[in-house]
Amino acid sequence: MSRRADVDVPGLVERARAGEARAVARLISLVEDESPLLREVMAALAPHAGHAQVIGLTGAPGVGKSTSTSALVTELRRSGKRVGVLAVDPSSPFSGGALLGDRVRMQDHALDREVYIRSMASRGHLGGLSWTTPQALRVLDAAGCDVVLIETVGVGQSEVEIAGLADTTMVLLAPGMGDGIQAAKAGILEIGDLYVVNKADRDGAEQVRRDIRSMLALADRPEGAWRPPIVLTVAQRGEGLAEVVTEIDRHRAWLESSGELGRRRARRARDEIEAIAVTALRARWGDVHGRSELDDLAAAVVAGQTDPYTAADALLDSFAD
Repeated sequence: MSRRADVDVPGLVERARAGEARAVARLISLVEDESPLLREVMAALAPHAGHAQVIGLTGAPGVGKSTSTSALVTELRRSGKRVGVLAVDPSSPFSGGALLGDRVRMQDHALDREVYIRSMASRGHLGGLSWTTPQALRVLDAAGCDVVLIETVGVGQSEVEIAGLADTTMVLLAPGMGDGIQAAKAGILEIGDLYVVNKADRDGAEQVRRDIRSMLALADRPEGAWRPPIVLTVAQRGEGLAEVVTEIDRHRAWLESSGELGRRRARRARDEIEAIAVTALRARWGDVHGRSELDDLAAAVVAGQTDPYTAADALLDSFAD
């Protein structure tokens, strides 16, 4: 029997909705542990989710994502908003846990009952997020957070997944790091709704802004499309964060008026459903067939006896049987 079989899910959800931090933590732990109660938890949360504004923060290591996240929390709290933060850290190759908990870098908010910060380990998942991030997001949303900030791992070119999860994607850059070239390589010109040049007190900040502006000008955007702004900040001193919040609010207004908010959230739900279904199918296939059939097909492909597409068709046919 599961150790969590005695969990009162409805009661836990109600306490989380009332703002009890321990209840929120317990729900996210159930998500990360892939608890047998996860389906019941998600069903209980569903009627209460869908209200939070989701902001993703991404960028290369060293641009100041954690500092910017903390400064943004401070600015959002000034307007009375309840804020949740999901900080996805690289996983330890030994324990699977987060190497650097971002809560250590956000101690200014530790005693604020209207701020909930959770570090999550990526556990080898590519794309800058943890695979459980969408479910953890739903927990914070249902718990009454007005805004949820998702800070990605910071691994460079694989971080575009955040664009599929956030309502507004904020790309951070910094002078002296070759970010102009990195931006073009990483494809972040397609995912950014707002560009923030942090550490703007350093030489070269204006040049980074000009480079990004030039590359954005090359993008083929249809009439009425959102034009991403570029904001200079010094997050360590809280400078420029008020303008960042203004641009985030302006983007939210555009999302609502254009209908893009609904389309983005529908895509998010579709991707989440697909990921859950594929994971369940893979697990079910493994339970029924084991690995032997896949190993045999792989050996046949290596030997040139068949091709990968034919092998994949055979695998799907065996599952259907």
